[in-house]
Amino acid sequence: MRKPATLIMVIAVALSLAGCAKIRDSKINPFNWFGRSKEGPAQVIETASGIPNDPRLLVAEVTALEVARIPGGAIVRANGLPPTQGWWKAELVAENGGKPVDGILTYRFVVAHPIGTKPVSTPQSREVTAARSLSNIALEEIRRIVVVGANNSRSSAR
Repeated sequence: MRKPATLIMVIAVALSLAGCAKIRDSKINPFNWFGRSKEGPAQVIETASGIPNDPRLLVAEVTALEVARIPGGAIVRANGLPPTQGWWKAELVAENGGKPVDGILTYRFVVAHPIGTKPVSTPQSREVTAARSLSNIALEEIRRIVVVGANNSRSSAR
């Protein structure tokens, strides 16, 4: 009498776990909220930061983009790869005053030039990270987030 109940329980658990494979790529999966980022071509914009009297330049390459859900909104985090070590003061600067255009919010990934001559070294030693937070209210209008570097851009969409 105990065996049929155990067998039913095992079958129910197996079917539940099999259903998880279908949810992995769906929009109801909280880990897949904005999805993986995709690399795109560099957009034609000036290389300065866009802020008056700001000497920072676009990072050479945007290597990663992640939109992580937090209570009350999201954190947009991007990794960039400058040409040498020593680049600093990384920031994601919003285009259009932080307002999305046709559901697309664009950030410029800017960094400050190193002081003096610096070695090239390994990509891992040159990587810089910048992040911005977005409220749930701001996210209501956003369907895609784009981070622009000098040689490429990365985007993440819902």
